[in-house]
Amino acid sequence: MAADQRPKADTLALRQRLISSSCRLFFPEDPVKIVRAQGQYMYDEQGAEYIDCISNVAHVGHCHPLVVQAAHEQNQVLNTNSRYLHDNIVDYAQRLSETLPEQLCVFYFLNSGSEANDLALRLARHYTGHQDVVVLDHAYHGHLSSLIDISPYKFRNLDGQKEWVHVAPLPDTYRGPYREDHPNPAMAYANEVKRVVSSAQEKGRKIAAFFAESLPSVGGQIIPPAGYFSQVADSREKTSSLTSSPWASPLATATLLPAWPQPSLWRGHLKPPALSTSTRGSYCTSGIPDLSCSHISSWKARTAHVEPHLLLLRTVRPKGFGASALATGLGTRVAVLLPHPHSGAWPTLPGHLTCSLSLAQFGGSPVSCAVGLAVLNVLEKEQLQDHATSVGSFLMQLLGQQKIKHPIVGDVRGVGLFIGVDLIKDEATRTPATEEAAYLVSRLKENYVLLSTDGPGRNILKFKPPMCFSLDNARQVVAKLDAILTDMEEKVRSCETLRLQP
Repeated sequence: MAADQRPKADTLALRQRLISSSCRLFFPEDPVKIVRAQGQYMYDEQGAEYIDCISNVAHVGHCHPLVVQAAHEQNQVLNTNSRYLHDNIVDYAQRLSETLPEQLCVFYFLNSGSEANDLALRLARHYTGHQDVVVLDHAYHGHLSSLIDISPYKFRNLDGQKEWVHVAPLPDTYRGPYREDHPNPAMAYANEVKRVVSSAQEKGRKIAAFFAESLPSVGGQIIPPAGYFSQVADSREKTSSLTSSPWASPLATATLLPAWPQPSLWRGHLKPPALSTSTRGSYCTSGIPDLSCSHISSWKARTAHVEPHLLLLRTVRPKGFGASALATGLGTRVAVLLPHPHSGAWPTLPGHLTCSLSLAQFGGSPVSCAVGLAVLNVLEKEQLQDHATSVGSFLMQLLGQQKIKHPIVGDVRGVGLFIGVDLIKDEATRTPATEEAAYLVSRLKENYVLLSTDGPGRNILKFKPPMCFSLDNARQVVAKLDAILTDMEEKVRSCETLRLQP
């Protein structure tokens, strides 16, 4: 393309003039100009090849030929909105339903993860008639105003916390109040959710929903302790203070609806609601739907004994193609908005809801669904979920060796290829090594590895590559990481010397 031939300096100057500064670049001190990508590799304007450890949204790899072919062929025939009858949308929904728990079998297709989370919030509020939301600290659920309001990662730097938002501690066993030496951190963190809900209810607040990533990403690649979500669900069912609280939804949201259905809407037997899960990682990397790393069985294992109300597949598409999905069940109260046509339970909804929830311009379009189907085909054909589990385990082992060798590595945690490396200044205090982390990812970029940082202290090395990331890639990346850390230990003696010179 002609634009790819423009000198990098000219592209940067145009971007600085035409694009808002709030749309930040990776490596702002020396941005990379990427002109093409293939698999787990990205290429700059000079043809240099980088290993991509950032782009989890490209689940099956950049520009996978089967996915590109599916999009191209459908684009040549038809692309329109989902209000026309078309096979692709029902084929895609059926394929997705086959990968999910049985009760998650009715779908909305939307344009983005933010739209999916916003819809989940509206569903919960409409059903319960309540306004308040419980979220986890440091969470990020999307960029719409409604979602910034429930994202501590965002609202603390903007308008602050609204009175209807209630924040529970992040279930972080490395930095949180209940750490790896606690006898039952899952129960302890679940009790914190219970405490937050009880406190809100004592003030007369009424909870509509509980949003929680199954694998908190922006919070620092957090792996909640095993059993956390089931403990939250159990405490809600067994304790009156949680009986009328929320629903749950990863790449990033869990929600629990109040415990019992409204008789006016439902007749028959319903199980008490449990967690619903949305994803902020990606369908591939962790294998957790829209989470970023290994396979769906990982998601099922992490939410064992929990029956979701809603599953938000925020980025189930390759290369960032615009599509997301919200799945819901027939046997949960959320399903009052999505009844099965043969259930005989079609409640009358306000006109603004029945209309406003019916259409996303390109979510569910023939091309979006063709791409989604192609992604699922590649996942199965190339066994990428098992691959991500295997490679992720190997990468964790290599990074664990770095933890033993380099004192700056405080913790290595992950599921599949969704991995975080927590850099610290001091083992006793676990002070975030923020500047060291920034220096390290900059040096890695100079060595043709693209990696980012995250977490409240911006000190977590955040691995979330495409699922085709290989064993050789893992060896190469960790070897370069080891060399840079060794060089830092030999030559760099203070944070001040880590500052990049102009």
